[in-house]
Amino acid sequence: MFAYIVKRLLWLIPVVIGVSLILFGIMQLVPGNPAAIMLGTNATPEAIEALNEKFGFNEPFHVRYFLMLKNFLTGELDSIYYGDQVINIIGRRLIATIELGVLSLIIAVLIAIPTGVIAAVKKNSLFDLLSMFIATIGISVPAFFTGIIFIYIFSVYFPFLPSSGYGGRIWTLSGLRHLILPAFALSTVMIASTSRITRSSMLDIMKEDYLVTARSKGVAEKVIILKHAFRNALIPIITNIGNQLAMMFGGAILIESVFAWPGVGRLAVNAVEARDQPLVFGSILILSILFVLVNLMVDIIYVFINPRISYK
Repeated sequence: MFAYIVKRLLWLIPVVIGVSLILFGIMQLVPGNPAAIMLGTNATPEAIEALNEKFGFNEPFHVRYFLMLKNFLTGELDSIYYGDQVINIIGRRLIATIELGVLSLIIAVLIAIPTGVIAAVKKNSLFDLLSMFIATIGISVPAFFTGIIFIYIFSVYFPFLPSSGYGGRIWTLSGLRHLILPAFALSTVMIASTSRITRSSMLDIMKEDYLVTARSKGVAEKVIILKHAFRNALIPIITNIGNQLAMMFGGAILIESVFAWPGVGRLAVNAVEARDQPLVFGSILILSILFVLVNLMVDIIYVFINPRISYK
């Protein structure tokens, strides 16, 4: 397992290079000179040239790419707009993004898994039909649109919760109140997909012969469902949660913009609007690295759920 983890971590190197190269290439397609856009219409040619020289915008494509990647990896990449190192700016925003993602994950797991298990046990019941109908809607509706609806209901029509901003760390009352709406909005797609996967996986396992044998031996139904069926149904559930959690970092860009949440996603949007290429490069690359690390974490969890799985 240790060798596998090291191998996967080493794979981060080509992944980072590949993502960074694609990202940098896309940024070059954006029309306009970043220095001229940043300095405004009243900027002198000398000032534009000085900024181009400072950030290497006059250099060939490959030189600019390797310069930006090197500066990012060494922590020396500077933001044009904020006038600070990119790694410092992202570091101040990353905690807010992680808080949003962690609470969204907790909400999704606590709601989706029990819903899927109960829907499978009570197949074709009113609860099953209603929950799967709601799940279908949840998958179909974008999270940012759900967030707008939440703002209208819980901040405008019933003013219980703040509609935007950051109230502090998650363990404070103000921080938690500000986090509830964006976390629920971000978790809706994961709740919908995970509840459906849980139901489907449980129904497949519940047809197995060993569960029939357990019932014939008089094993309590709760023990059969929770200890035998649910544990063996966990692999596809964990896979889906891992995929959805990784996608959350991408979805956080829209959610953070809707709720004015000061995370890396909103930072990336602001950087794009300001044509701050170094900050766009750094923030998107950090989100990509988080995506890879989440998938690695899912692979490791597999082994603890099912020891028969081995990585060689």
